[in-house]
Amino acid sequence: MRLYKGSLQGALLLLVHASGTVVAATNFTQCLSDIIQNANATQDLAGLLNGDGDPVSNISDATSISYSMCTSRCGTGQEPFQWSEFSQEFSAWLLPNLALISQLPFGAQYRLDNLMSAILTVGSPTLAGYSLFITLLNSRWIKRRFDHLVDYPNSRFVLSILSSLQQVPLRLHPDRVRLPSLVILPENDDSWWKCFAEFVDYTHTWSIASATSIAWVVVAYILTVANSLSNVYTNVQSNGEATGSMWLWLIPIVVGWLQLSPKCDFNRLQAAYDRADRHSMHTGTADIDAGMFPASSRRALAITAKEDDVMSPDELLTPPVFNYSRSLRWASTANTIFMVFKVASEKAHIHLPVCGSDWVESSINIESDTTKDNETIQFIDTTGQDNDVRHRRGPLQYIPVYYAQPNRVQTLSNHWAPGVFTRMVIASCASLGLQWGTVGAAFLVGWFTPTTEIGCRTLGYLLYGVISTLVWMMLLLSSILAHSSAADPRRVSLSARVALAVSHVLRWTGKSLALLNFFLAIMACVFQYSNFYDRCYCNSSVFSRGGAAYAVIIETTAQAAQAKAAWIGALVLACTSASVFLGILNLLSDTVPS
Repeated sequence: MRLYKGSLQGALLLLVHASGTVVAATNFTQCLSDIIQNANATQDLAGLLNGDGDPVSNISDATSISYSMCTSRCGTGQEPFQWSEFSQEFSAWLLPNLALISQLPFGAQYRLDNLMSAILTVGSPTLAGYSLFITLLNSRWIKRRFDHLVDYPNSRFVLSILSSLQQVPLRLHPDRVRLPSLVILPENDDSWWKCFAEFVDYTHTWSIASATSIAWVVVAYILTVANSLSNVYTNVQSNGEATGSMWLWLIPIVVGWLQLSPKCDFNRLQAAYDRADRHSMHTGTADIDAGMFPASSRRALAITAKEDDVMSPDELLTPPVFNYSRSLRWASTANTIFMVFKVASEKAHIHLPVCGSDWVESSINIESDTTKDNETIQFIDTTGQDNDVRHRRGPLQYIPVYYAQPNRVQTLSNHWAPGVFTRMVIASCASLGLQWGTVGAAFLVGWFTPTTEIGCRTLGYLLYGVISTLVWMMLLLSSILAHSSAADPRRVSLSARVALAVSHVLRWTGKSLALLNFFLAIMACVFQYSNFYDRCYCNSSVFSRGGAAYAVIIETTAQAAQAKAAWIGALVLACTSASVFLGILNLLSDTVPS
């Protein structure tokens, strides 16, 4: 997908250049010099402060001024816009990350949905990390369940299929025959399960473009960090160290999706599904006798749905950042399929055939059994065939009885899959750790950059992290409420209607905040590089200091050393958060179905 970043960047550059030429610029160094000259003449040291914000008794110690003096003597404008400085910072810190966005997995049916997935990812890295981690945990969970409890001929195909279909609204036919027949009947092993598993086995993984983009970001980050640490005294206010840390979450998100290789191309998934159907489902009496349903019938397993059939429209969008909206329904569907396989495996293990007769070890011939509705399965001549295959055939009316389990009324249709909330908590902790490890590093840099504490820069990073977390909370709660209301599909009860209405409001609000946060992330960087923040109000940390706010004009050696130590600490924090996230991801990915 093309995000047309060039046009966006060009507009931003023109906007910044125009704002820098229209607004009256302020030279704070010259302003402090003029104030000191006037103080020498009048012997009035009021408003002159040292680096800690304390009044000075010796005019030579004055490196800061009070906020009131700053606005009255220096004005409310910003430092002059310097194109060379802006372009260097923009191309070193922000541009590589904007380019890396193009390596995220998209694949939606419509371009606008791809754009929304990019906005959601940047607007809420917490949500992006959650969707990535819950996808991994779901794949791991279903594989472990099948490995421990299922031993059935076609189970190896269903694992690959289920893991690959987390990017679609997976649905099952509501009757009690179609899914068990799809699982039990041997004709479906190669004609549907195997074909679909092979057709859907395409990869969205490493390429020269993705590797180059990631390498560009990593190398640019290392070089610019090294350069900024060696020139702490130069342009300390417009330095991009903090913004680089704020964007560092993008590398593990992109690398994580490349490793998981999600199947999210809508057209390819639909084509794979249709090809598998053409291999297995045809109209005609012979196919019905072979245990197949007419092609016009609703399928046992569907990967598409109408908007009226889902509780949240986000379930229809294939970009994997929307997996947050599908994970609960997917887990419930996958658990239902697992239970059918489990029952079939247990019945085969105790040598119980579908038809209910005794397990026959020798080859026999069985005649067809038809009914007036022609809704039967022919007992094909199985002489010379494998006994396990032969005993998996039987009349359609026998199949519901075959997979039924006494005293397990709700097992097959459990609305909340086992362990689903545990996986949600784990994914939430991982994504929050990544988000606040990187944003926290940016906040740390802003806090210890003179004047210390919360100013415009620090507040921007804090807002970005808070809004990102709020978006994740709203959309996650929206998915829980939507799934809860799906237990009452006709929405007869008042609680189901209220839950669905609240879910819609939370989803709309969360997406709106994500859009706002997307522009906040970009504009925070632009304002930093263009000296927009380099004005009395922002430099004085008014937000936290209030009436005691002051602006540091000349950084002392101690302040520069403190800022450098904070930058190093922020670098360690951001890199550690990203590395730990990727490390856990790789540690758990060995159990993902291949």
